[in-house]
Amino acid sequence: QLHLAESGGGLVQAGGSLTLSCVASGRAFSNYAAAWYRQAPGKEREGVACISAIDSSTYYSDSVKGRSTISRDNAKKTVYLQMNSLKPEDTAVYYCNLRGYETPQSRTFDDWWGQGTQVTVSS
Repeated sequence: QLHLAESGGGLVQAGGSLTLSCVASGRAFSNYAAAWYRQAPGKEREGVACISAIDSSTYYSDSVKGRSTISRDNAKKTVYLQMNSLKPEDTAVYYCNLRGYETPQSRTFDDWWGQGTQVTVSS
């Protein structure tokens, strides 16, 4: 089984910055695509950013584009989300997600989720 441990959430004033971390254990890491999702109370979970496994290509939702950077360190089995110029609308529980095939020989498609970390942005 793969376990994801998230950290870095907290309370920050509007305009501030946070860096979220997600450390994976129990499985190989480098072949998984990684993503951050968030869910605010009463809202559906939405994708925030993702990064590919092959060449670390990145993609961002329109709501965070230009303000956030997703990155990964395969040696540390960690994916990061750096968020700048935070807005109250960014307040949500942020979830780390890994998906794909553990190895090129794997037959099972994996979809792993972390427990989430709370980000609260005050106005």
